[in-house]
Amino acid sequence: MITAAEIRQKYFQFFQSKGHKLIPSASLLPENDPTVLFTTAGMHPLIPYLLGESHPEGRRLVDAQKCVRTQDIDEVGDATHHTFFEMLGNWSLGDYFKEEAIAWSWEFLTDPQWLGLDKNRLACSVFAGDADATFDDEAFSIWRKIGMSEKRIARLPKKNNWWGPGAAGPCGPDTEMFFWAGDPDQVPESFNDDNGLWVEIWNDVFMQYNRKANGTFEPLAQKNVDTGMGLERILAVVNGLADNYRTDLWLPIICKIEELSGKKYLESDTTRRLMRIIADHIKAATFIIGDEKGVVPDNVGAGYIVRRLLRRAIIHGRRLGIKKGQGWVYQVAEEIINLYREAYPELFRNREFVRTHIEREESKFEKTLENGLAEFNDQCETLLCQLDENSEIKVTMPGAVVFELFATYGFPLELIREIAGEKKIEIDEEGFAEEFKKHQELSRTASAGMFKGGLADSSEQTKKLHTAAHLLLASLRQVLGNNVYQKGSNITPERLRFDFSYPEKMTPEQIAEVEWRVNEAIKKDSPIICEEKPLAEAKAEGAMGVFESKYGEKVKVYKMGEVSHEICGGPHASRTGELGHFKIIKEESSSAGVRRIKAVLE
Repeated sequence: MITAAEIRQKYFQFFQSKGHKLIPSASLLPENDPTVLFTTAGMHPLIPYLLGESHPEGRRLVDAQKCVRTQDIDEVGDATHHTFFEMLGNWSLGDYFKEEAIAWSWEFLTDPQWLGLDKNRLACSVFAGDADATFDDEAFSIWRKIGMSEKRIARLPKKNNWWGPGAAGPCGPDTEMFFWAGDPDQVPESFNDDNGLWVEIWNDVFMQYNRKANGTFEPLAQKNVDTGMGLERILAVVNGLADNYRTDLWLPIICKIEELSGKKYLESDTTRRLMRIIADHIKAATFIIGDEKGVVPDNVGAGYIVRRLLRRAIIHGRRLGIKKGQGWVYQVAEEIINLYREAYPELFRNREFVRTHIEREESKFEKTLENGLAEFNDQCETLLCQLDENSEIKVTMPGAVVFELFATYGFPLELIREIAGEKKIEIDEEGFAEEFKKHQELSRTASAGMFKGGLADSSEQTKKLHTAAHLLLASLRQVLGNNVYQKGSNITPERLRFDFSYPEKMTPEQIAEVEWRVNEAIKKDSPIICEEKPLAEAKAEGAMGVFESKYGEKVKVYKMGEVSHEICGGPHASRTGELGHFKIIKEESSSAGVRRIKAVLE
């Protein structure tokens, strides 16, 4: 059986042989993008370079990017959905285009030296064309030249074969590759993407257009290739498995859950589903907390997602028969940390931080869960008291009550439905949906961002605010001490939000001094100098970085006079004097041990 580590290494080696430089995975917490809570795709951290910024490693890149998507959280439990996943990607920043991208995808998938998949079990799709852009005849012709049967090339519309970061910006058609996961002796002659046995395994995006604000399209000056292949999915395909959770990325975690619960993964559909949810949610939470910009459980933002993931796992652990009070969640997390120790060493480095916050959340939620179950039972008794013992009239739990159990106590809808059903009580799902919509559930928002603003927004004001963030960090360290580090930032064209490590509330005097120092640096009108150099050299010179790189050879280092010296890849102003007047609007708590400053440029 081929392992995940072997596939990662093969992928890196293959594209390095094609002139690509290996770059590290970026943080799961995107820098300066106000529209998403997590890095949701491999392209997300590279948006500035796709938009024209020069990358210190050149124009051909390859990576494995950590990703979190929460829009399908209710789908987790089947054989293929995951909240956390790794996206293998290769990138051309204005270098090669369709011919090489498609040929290399085909070579890596089918050559025995690499993955060696059966060519007869592969198919693809291309953009069919519409009023905005023509049929992608170029991609179609390349596939035909490679040897793909015309019947195996589907022509699909924008909803299937088009990628763009939002209402405006670089976009273009893509070509997707599919593998027949059914009986190898019964591969259909024609490809039909409605047949679920055709599994998508790779996507090559060709950014060749710019969508203007008025909705029209124009050819893009810098044409890019943005590709992605999900590691979890391709690992299952290569090993002939229909269940991703039977691969080496999941088996050790499943085995630990079996040990804790006394049940076997294969004993029933319900057991399989519960174990998948527990494994998935604890893995995602472990990676988010263990990230170099780690987020802890909270009631808002990314912290809310961490809390929801852990609480869903705890509830399903209870359903599976795992006893409370044994600190079992971290036992599962520890398996995850060991499993990814070489690929993502930050998890091991931050393991005590992960342990502290997982154990704290588990202990806290066990009490909440007991209260929630008591509340649930009280609601059921109240409803049942309305009926005679022999009544055949059905009782319904109001949508507002269902939402309260969901939002306050963390009960998943399916759990409420199941326990209520055991008591012969229906739930008002339409009413729940209305309450759900009214409160704008965060996990949907987290993954529905369309990459507006932030680093994707290269407006002058955004560049100025991003530059101000550097001066702010330098000033905070001067006033509060060298234990202050950036923990996250969020920039729109209107304001800067900056999170940093500090254990207590800043005094008014400290806030005023930080503000003064930033404005003094602005007044000096220092040129902002960018240099590309090896990471080790940059660090030896004292340049600060948000997170460590395990592969990086070259980085961009920005100097702003004698004040700021940081590793960064975002857009900047040319001189500090361009920024105007810096004003701190608010200083507040972000999470345990993390403070937040909101500021503007006037």
